[in-house]
Parts: sequence; C-alpha cells; structure tokens
Amino acid sequence: MPKQDVLIVSRDQAEPCASAVMREPLTVDQAADLAKVFKAIGEPVRLRLLSLIASHAGGEACVCDLTDAFELSGPTISHHLKVLREAGVIEGDRRGTWIYYRVKPDTLRLLSESLAPAQDVAVTA
Repeated sequence: MPKQDVLIVSRDQAEPCASAVMREPLTVDQAADLAKVFKAIGEPVRLRLLSLIASHAGGEACVCDLTDAFELSGPTISHHLKVLREAGVIEGDRRGTWIYYRVKPDTLRLLSESLAPAQDVAVTA
C-alpha cells in the first residue's frame, strides 16, 4: 500500500459543497427545516424508534418488529413513524401488508453537521 501524505485543511476547503449551516448563521428557512427534524426526534418514543430502525439487521425494520418493543397501540406507533417520515428522518416501502422503514442518512448527517463545530479536518492527499 503506498504511503499517503496527510494534509490539514479547513472544513470549508475539504468540503466546498458543505452546507452553509457549518460556515455561517442559519437562515430562517434552514432553522425551520432543522427545527422540524430536531422536534421529530426530540420525543423519546420517536428517538427510540429511530434507534431501533438504524440498529436493526440490514439497516431496515418492519413495522411488525417495532411494535413489540413498546407498550403502545399500533396506531400510536404508526403516528410516531409518520412524524419521523414527514420530517425526512426515515423512509419506508410497503411489502405486502407490512411497511419496512430505514433511516435517511443524509438527514442525520445534516443534523450532525449543524451541531459540529467548524474545525480543521485531516484529508489524505
């Protein structure tokens, strides 16, 4: 394996297409979009659903696998899944009578980047 040089560059140099969230104050629209997602995952049942889906084998979970983890009715679980879906945190596909959910990594990445301080990052050259 060839030796690689490591270069330290600022985050905006390493990721020129990175969102403005990391480089400058949020706009009104950005704040509204992020708040919707944070609000969706800020509820304990929804945060737990998100964790169950993300950690499930293959990265997706059938709604039938999720309902048994809670002492809540099916319609209540469906409501929480709908809130997560409408906020863009998860997506689902119907297969027969069941819906299989998976996490949308781009949304979680945006949340993470919005909270991460701008700092230098190591990039291989």
